[in-house]
Amino acid sequence: YYQIARCFRDEDLRADRQPEFTQVDIETSFLSQDQLLSMMEELICRLFKETIGVEIERPFERISYEDAMGKYGSDKPDLRFGLELVDLTDLAEGSGVQVFANAVKKGGQVKALNAKGCGTWSRKEIDDLLPFAARYGAKGLAWIQVKDGEMKGPIVKFFSEEELAELKSRMYAEDGDLLLFSADSKKVVADVLGNLRLKIGRDLGLIDDKTFKFAWVVDFPLLSYDEEEKRYVANHHPFTSPRDEDLQHFDDDPLKIRAQAYDLVLNG
Repeated sequence: YYQIARCFRDEDLRADRQPEFTQVDIETSFLSQDQLLSMMEELICRLFKETIGVEIERPFERISYEDAMGKYGSDKPDLRFGLELVDLTDLAEGSGVQVFANAVKKGGQVKALNAKGCGTWSRKEIDDLLPFAARYGAKGLAWIQVKDGEMKGPIVKFFSEEELAELKSRMYAEDGDLLLFSADSKKVVADVLGNLRLKIGRDLGLIDDKTFKFAWVVDFPLLSYDEEEKRYVANHHPFTSPRDEDLQHFDDDPLKIRAQAYDLVLNG
């Protein structure tokens, strides 16, 4: 059955989370995740058609939590434009960029974002990105411009010709592009580049606010580790079911356990 319930959010508040909200509460028995998501898609498509006359295509795209965080730096990615993040940890580990190497040694990673067409920006315009990135934990913002077939910037001298060629290939870098790097813990890198991706997408007019793009983000981690309390805690809520195939990890690595949890991403 369905019920429409007024709720108070018992979660950490964020800019996009209202303290109070109205939810459609659906109670079911013995449904698989696929059946439930299919039912929800049908409901959402009907609502959009009957209320604002918009036809939404089905089925909705499904993205794993790992892919969402890896490619977009967010568990609620805007899929209306590209600018995906690229993992360069293996390449950066052996480079002469000490900040990159230190981040990898500490168990972190190095990723980059190709801001297409922004290679013509001035040094001041690039430096102006740092205060924005710092809001999300960035201690600095390394960059490379691609001009006249060459890669230019403060960190270029620390890479060999072979490494620069590999970097250019992985980033699909072309003349006029600007490569922005983040090296830190996985969380900081995701926060920094994920938010830079959204900012640049908006600044360049890459996001069409008149279009709707839906997707399911699935396979969220069941648990996270609380460093202050020194214990595992529920990542979403304590009564989310783990995936059956991951039950073995309760004994060896609880952080590998995925939950039968999902979020609907609505871009529009």
